[in-house]
Amino acid sequence: MKIASIETIPLRIPFTTGGRSAGGVWGPKDLQVADSLIVKVTTDDGVVGWGETFGFTAIPAVKLVIDSLLAPELIGRDVTLREMSMLELQKKFHVFGRSGAFIYGLSAIDIALWDIAGKTAGKPVYQLLGGSEATSLACYASLIRYADPELVRANVRRALDSGYQHLKLHEVDIECVRAAREEAGPDIEMTLDVNCPWTVREALDMTAKLRPFNLRWIEEPVWPPENYAGLATVRQQGHIPVAAGENASTVMDFQHLLEAGSVDFIQPSPAKMGGITELQKVFAMANAHNVAVMVHTFYDGPGLLASVHTSAALGGPKALVEWRYFDLEAQFYGDAIIPRNGRIDVPQGNGLGLEPNLDVIRDYRIR
Repeated sequence: MKIASIETIPLRIPFTTGGRSAGGVWGPKDLQVADSLIVKVTTDDGVVGWGETFGFTAIPAVKLVIDSLLAPELIGRDVTLREMSMLELQKKFHVFGRSGAFIYGLSAIDIALWDIAGKTAGKPVYQLLGGSEATSLACYASLIRYADPELVRANVRRALDSGYQHLKLHEVDIECVRAAREEAGPDIEMTLDVNCPWTVREALDMTAKLRPFNLRWIEEPVWPPENYAGLATVRQQGHIPVAAGENASTVMDFQHLLEAGSVDFIQPSPAKMGGITELQKVFAMANAHNVAVMVHTFYDGPGLLASVHTSAALGGPKALVEWRYFDLEAQFYGDAIIPRNGRIDVPQGNGLGLEPNLDVIRDYRIR
C-alpha cells in the first residue's frame, strides 16, 4: 500500500469552561473556541488513517508545512516504511528547525500511519505496541487557568462531582492553588502546570510557598523550557516532584532531559514530538532512567487516542491520561471517548479504534 493523499482539516469548536478563563500560553483571555488540525491520510487501497497536530494559533503554520512540503514528499511512499520515512523527512528539513511546525506536522502524519497499520493488521494500536490488559485508564481533569479562587473552587467541585480523583491546575497564584486544595480535600491527587514562567530562583521561592498543598508534581516551572539544568536544581531543592517534556520536540531532547536528572515525570506530547513512533522510544528511555511517563494530551481527537493506546500498552497500571476539561459544543468522536467516573476507555477497534463523526468535520471545519 502506498500513500495516495494527505488532507489537512482545520476545525474550530466552541467550548465553555465553567466561567471566564484567564489568558495563557494557549490563547487570549476569555478564549471560547478550541482550534485543532486533523490530518487524513488515504492509501491507494482506500484505507484511511487519522492524525492530529497540536492546535491553537499554530494551525496555519502547520497546515502550510504539511500541504506544501511534507505531503508532496510522502505521497507515493509505502505506508509500512513509516519510521524510515519519518527519519528521512526529519533529516531533509532539519535546517528549518527541529521543533514547531515541521515536527508537529510529522507527528500528525505518523499517528495517521499507525492508524492505517492497525486497520491493515486488524488490531488496535495498543496491541501493535505489545498489548495491554487495561480496558480503561484513570484520567486527570486538566482545568484551564481561571486566575480567580472562586472559579477555581467551583470547577474543582464540578470535576470531583463528575468522578475525577486526579486534577491538574494551570494557576500561577498561590491563593488559587489554596482554593483548589481546600475544595478538593487532602486525598485528591493534584498537579500544577505553570507553563514556564519563572527563573530558577523564582521557582524555588514559589515551591516553598506551594509545598503545603501536597502537589503530585509541579510542571514546567522554569523559563526557558530547555533549561534542563535549572529544572534539575528545582527538582533537587524545591522538594516538589518536577514534570516537563511537552515542549521537547525530539528524542534527543528527551535524552537530555533524562540525563540532566531534570524530571520525576516526563511528558512527551504525541502530536508535537513525532507521533507514536517517537513516543514509544521515550517510554523505553524513561524506563532505563527509572522515570515515570505521563503523556501530555491537551487534545480531543487522534492525538488523544494516540496517548491512550501508548499509555495502555507501555505506561503500566499507574498511567494517567490527561483530559482537557472543556465543555466542547461537539466532540470529534461523539460520546465514545468521554471519560466516565474519571476513567477513559481504551478503544478496542482496529487502528486508533474510533472513527470521527463526519458531521462534526462538516459543521466545524474552518473554510
